[in-house]
Amino acid sequence: MDVSVAVYFLEDTEADISRRQLRDMTNVLEMPTNEFVKKFRVSKEIFTMLLETLRNKWEPMHRRTYIRPDIKLATFLRFLVSGSYQQTVGNEVVSSTSKTSVGRILRECLTLFDEWICNKWIKPPTAEEQQQTIDAFLDKTGFPGVIGCVDGTHIRIKGPGENMKHLYYNGMGYYSINVMVSLQQICDQNMNITYVEGTHPGSSNDSSVWEASEVSQKIQQEFEQGKRNFWVLGDADYKLKPYLMTPFSKPSDTAEVLYNKKHASTHNVVKRCLKLLTNKFECLIGIRGLHYPPDRANQIIGSCCALHNMCIKYKCLDVLESSCTSPEIPISKNKADENEVKEDITAAAIRRRIAINL
Repeated sequence: MDVSVAVYFLEDTEADISRRQLRDMTNVLEMPTNEFVKKFRVSKEIFTMLLETLRNKWEPMHRRTYIRPDIKLATFLRFLVSGSYQQTVGNEVVSSTSKTSVGRILRECLTLFDEWICNKWIKPPTAEEQQQTIDAFLDKTGFPGVIGCVDGTHIRIKGPGENMKHLYYNGMGYYSINVMVSLQQICDQNMNITYVEGTHPGSSNDSSVWEASEVSQKIQQEFEQGKRNFWVLGDADYKLKPYLMTPFSKPSDTAEVLYNKKHASTHNVVKRCLKLLTNKFECLIGIRGLHYPPDRANQIIGSCCALHNMCIKYKCLDVLESSCTSPEIPISKNKADENEVKEDITAAAIRRRIAINL
């Protein structure tokens, strides 16, 4: 064997041993609580619950390459929180893993979250929860019948293959996925995500993403079957529908001005939700973006949304809001010229009726 190759092999082996020794000495749950939340953006309660949910579901590992489940989960969360390169995450004491191992951990965790976590924590509201949402919005902002708010934002990704690049290139000059988020608010501080759609390329506008979604089709079906006096609120990126209320583009009287004011106040919750989501998980807004293909990026987005909902459920929200100072998120700006779009007559009459009765 060549001497230089032998030395390299020895150094690599010693590095592996050193990493294993560091991992064996690491117990992330022994961190002070504030430091733990700042580093992982979840509470120890959530972390422990995730470990319990995923117990016996991890891939079997060979003795030489074995990494404990708590280290895997900590590594995965650090990637979501920091948005750093795999090698940077692996070099942290908390994970002490090679770049190759970090990549393997990410793939495994994304698969596990996709199968066992996301569907449990991102789901449509029950009839009772929907009524609670209506009552909460009415009490807070005075806008009646609101079952949820919808908005979209662009998540930067690496350029896909040549045949698909044009689809993912957005109007802001980079490759992205147009992510639609729908949520309900059960109480003042609650920003629970009930639906996320992250499969559409960046060239898609918000309205087309909404209309192609399962939740839009379900709500339209409910309206056609006779359900009334319920609405989702969207901004001017969306087309006015009998079940989707948008602002007046040119309010003509005080009733419409008041409508727009209350609409903006109510709809603002989804913008706050998106900002909080990206503040917690900086992989979503890093300058380099998600350096993964669209399908993997969609899994990452879903995992972040599920963790966001868990933080709300287990009251980890206030700590996160005070500890995150990321820049403003890029909200999509594909607003159609409403003078060129013929509004739905029924929807326009409903919107006018709401404005008069506010």
